[in-house]
Amino acid sequence: MNKPFNPSSHAAASGLQNFIDGKVVLPMDERYSKVRQVWNGAIDRDPAMVALCESAEDVQAALHLARVRDLAVSVRSTGYDVAGRSVRSGGLVIDVSPMNRVEMDGRIATVGGGATAASVISTAAASSLVAVTGWHGIVGMTGLTLAGGYGPLLASHGLALDHLVGAEVVLADGRCVTADADNNPDLFWALRGGGGNFGVVTSMKLRLHPFRSMLAGMILFPWSDADKVLRGYAAVAASAGNDLTVAAGLFRLPDGNPVLFLAPAWTGGPAQGEAVVADLQGLGTPFHAQVGLTNHRELTNSFDMRVANGRHYALQTRSVGELTPNVISSIIQAGSNMSSPFSMIVLQHFRGRASQIPLEATAFGLRRDHFMIEIIASWEPAAGDDGTNHRLWARDLSRVLALFSFPGGYPSMLGDDDREQIAHAYGSNLTRLQDIKRRFDPDGLFSATPLPM
Repeated sequence: MNKPFNPSSHAAASGLQNFIDGKVVLPMDERYSKVRQVWNGAIDRDPAMVALCESAEDVQAALHLARVRDLAVSVRSTGYDVAGRSVRSGGLVIDVSPMNRVEMDGRIATVGGGATAASVISTAAASSLVAVTGWHGIVGMTGLTLAGGYGPLLASHGLALDHLVGAEVVLADGRCVTADADNNPDLFWALRGGGGNFGVVTSMKLRLHPFRSMLAGMILFPWSDADKVLRGYAAVAASAGNDLTVAAGLFRLPDGNPVLFLAPAWTGGPAQGEAVVADLQGLGTPFHAQVGLTNHRELTNSFDMRVANGRHYALQTRSVGELTPNVISSIIQAGSNMSSPFSMIVLQHFRGRASQIPLEATAFGLRRDHFMIEIIASWEPAAGDDGTNHRLWARDLSRVLALFSFPGGYPSMLGDDDREQIAHAYGSNLTRLQDIKRRFDPDGLFSATPLPM
């Protein structure tokens, strides 16, 4: 597919007031305060306009206007954006949230650029199928997939991006093209891990899988158990084969006490799964263990309940090959000194099927077993609190972990200040990514995730 763009056929070419009639939000519009927001309340940007795009043609028109008026461009979907790159002050926001349809054709789902993971999960479940997503349903499926997508099916199925089979992409020059194994294969390779740095993805085709119920839930341990549980859980997971994915981490209870959690997701036989869960519980003395047969939708819903939209966030990330004593002690010390009761540290264990896919198969930069550590500083805005202490808490732990980490990091969680990590985030795939970037976006119009040029 290659849709030509004829500027004269769009009102966008004749001026701002006629641009995509009825779909442009300007600063004086009552909708403006809502459409410029992202989930991270610490991000406060004032774009020149927001184009609510309902089709690839709308996106083409918006890009034409941006080129004519020399406006910076950003792309917003559901607004779950860590660093705020989806909204640029003084720029044009291409908002694809209206493009939120999910359609089924056998085991392939066609997913609009604005669809949430939850809508994909629900649509797939109606056909007794499951989509590979992250742990949350409220995030945008496109952004999640293009960046990677660590989730509960990671060990058994890989990353979310490993199930992308094609995409419709509007390029910087206005062309609308298909990217898949047969059409623009270099672009297709780059999209899987290179993020939205190459164009606006208006729809994707995702491979779905036969539904399997999961043995999943949450196990909470007292803080006194944190060291021994973290020392033991990786060994249990590694011995369980590809049926077990376990996230771990720490947060504070409403009473202010820190706790350690394990969140297992088992996709194999129930009897064996119960034995594995028992092994995980036996790593300490849990005071809460709610693990049972569930489905993908119920699991992601339970994690969505822990996300507060509009709260202020500052995130850091590091990836380590092992949970060594130094890594564990650094995490526990930071957990004991969290600057806010809302902050968290989460460990995503990358293993199983995800690490068995060759590095060169996609643009994703790290395919060996590792733990991706999310350092999440979160706080409620208050007078006299500009977030400095919370940001320092996250950055201090990141600096300590850097001594034991791989040099890069998960691109979707890296901010513009994380230049040293960004330079290594794509590993040996960087040179090929840069070549493809220069071919498809030579002027650097798109920057959904950081990509050194």
